[in-house]
Amino acid sequence: MTNPGLGDDIPVYVISVAAELSGLHPQTLRQYDRLGLVSPGRAAGRGRRYSMRDIRTLREVQRLSQEEGINLAGIKRILELEDEVEKLREHVFHLRNELDAARSAVARRSAGDTGGGELLPVRRTRVTIFNTSPPPEQDQ
Repeated sequence: MTNPGLGDDIPVYVISVAAELSGLHPQTLRQYDRLGLVSPGRAAGRGRRYSMRDIRTLREVQRLSQEEGINLAGIKRILELEDEVEKLREHVFHLRNELDAARSAVARRSAGDTGGGELLPVRRTRVTIFNTSPPPEQDQ
């Protein structure tokens, strides 16, 4: 169901399509937006645009509500905690990379291989990928 040309976070689906894909009524999507359970992007005319990640979140909200009997406040807290866990996992991933690099540098240094220079501190690096495709042409 995911289009390989589109990222999971690109808001492309109008509310009617998102409702159909998630199995929910459009009014339910509006309510979930007001409650902060899902935060769709906005088009130029302020219309909601949902990403595939938003649609998966809507399905999870529905599952937790219907199958697990969790109220919306509880679901909101679960989603917040899951987001926090994901951010912490990413942080741990970067810390492990830094630790591995530092250990390698120490091992090289203690083996006598100075690499022709001094041991430099390891810095954290993030990569940002921008969508470079041209914007769609709009009718005027």
